[in-house]
Amino acid sequence: MSHKRIPKRKAAVAVGGVAALGAAAFLLPMANASQDNASGATATAPKTLKATGASNLAAQLQQSLGQAFAGSYYDSAKQQLVVNVVNAGSNVIGQAQQAGAVVRQVQNSTKDLQAVAQTLKTKATIPGTAWAVDPKTNKVVVSADSTVTGTKWDTLQSTVQSLGSNMATLKKSSGTFKTLVSGGDAIFSQVQNGTVRCSLGFNVTASDGSPAFLTAGHCGVAAKDWSDSETGQPIATVDQAQFPGNGDFSLVKYNDATTQAPSEVNIGNGQTVAINQAADATVGETVFRMGSTTGLHDGQVTGLDATVNFQSETDPNGVDTVTGLIQTNVCAEAGDSGGSLFTQDGGAVGMTSGGSGDCTAGGETFFQPVTTALQATGATLGGGGGAGAGDASATADPSATAGDQSGAGAQAGGNQIGGTADPSATAGDQSGTGGATGTGDQSGTGTANSSSSN
Repeated sequence: MSHKRIPKRKAAVAVGGVAALGAAAFLLPMANASQDNASGATATAPKTLKATGASNLAAQLQQSLGQAFAGSYYDSAKQQLVVNVVNAGSNVIGQAQQAGAVVRQVQNSTKDLQAVAQTLKTKATIPGTAWAVDPKTNKVVVSADSTVTGTKWDTLQSTVQSLGSNMATLKKSSGTFKTLVSGGDAIFSQVQNGTVRCSLGFNVTASDGSPAFLTAGHCGVAAKDWSDSETGQPIATVDQAQFPGNGDFSLVKYNDATTQAPSEVNIGNGQTVAINQAADATVGETVFRMGSTTGLHDGQVTGLDATVNFQSETDPNGVDTVTGLIQTNVCAEAGDSGGSLFTQDGGAVGMTSGGSGDCTAGGETFFQPVTTALQATGATLGGGGGAGAGDASATADPSATAGDQSGAGAQAGGNQIGGTADPSATAGDQSGTGGATGTGDQSGTGTANSSSSN
């Protein structure tokens, strides 16, 4: 399993696979970006920011600008925060510019876009649909998967058209929106119909001081007791679980109060990234997702406060609606549920909820924000009884390994203890053949084949 007790349990086998160099070439300059404009330019010049710094600045401006704030996004090419304002006077614009943001005047306010989302909720809560605010276009983008056809499509299309082309757009998504609970995952639970597998997200400390971890809520609803091997004894128990509704997260406490659970993410080949803070997502920023089925992949945040209408896995005619999610173009497949979404500089951003497509053709995915899960559960980031947040003794650069990692082994998801990283040791390309054989969902069937070939 990913988050392991150091003195008592052997570290799991790392992901078999290395990655293309494209992500590294793109992201390495970002790793050296300063939080302030190093050129010594005027106070009104936009600041050069890392994604985490941009997220923090966006949160500050949202509070200070009030109703004039209409969303923001991160321009990764220029490493600047772009802030949308509506009905803004020169004082508002000047305030945002003095703070270091690029200011853009737009038509739709946050309140307008929230009203659009409410209309969609009332008239178009259809399985296989999703919507989120896109600050780049200042619209709500509505997505429909391959199951939305016939009268369902007609209803959705007419609803979006009634909102006006300046308020919302509609697009088709490949595949089917679904939770990703099956596959070769790093945590296991035995239920009546077989084995449920999910990925571990982040180690935390529960409000009572006990060691715990966060994972997807639909995993916590599916099973109560979790093990680090398919046939092993349970080592952790679900304490809280939220799914569906306002989130998709679970807090799972380790049964052994002496468990040392380091605050880090395994990215394969014995390398880890130290997690030192919880970070809000920013549209446009580059993020990394780790899951045991597909390994490490990167992409960009494309929307915030997303609503997803999953087809219910318990009621053929039902829908499981989840709100408040992060939308990205990072690929994921069955078995990646609950896995870590994080930034290059160690920010814990989210846990995998679900999505469509795969890591061959691509797709879109949705994540539970870590900050919301921490607030709801009362937990704090960092491993209980062990290495805490900010322990960078085994740190790697995820951009050196992100890319094509088909063939990830069954025990590689989430965060696990690892050795000192050598970022140069994983440059390359692999098309392994490992992963999950058999099938599985929340009723859980199938087994995992953790072998992979180079």
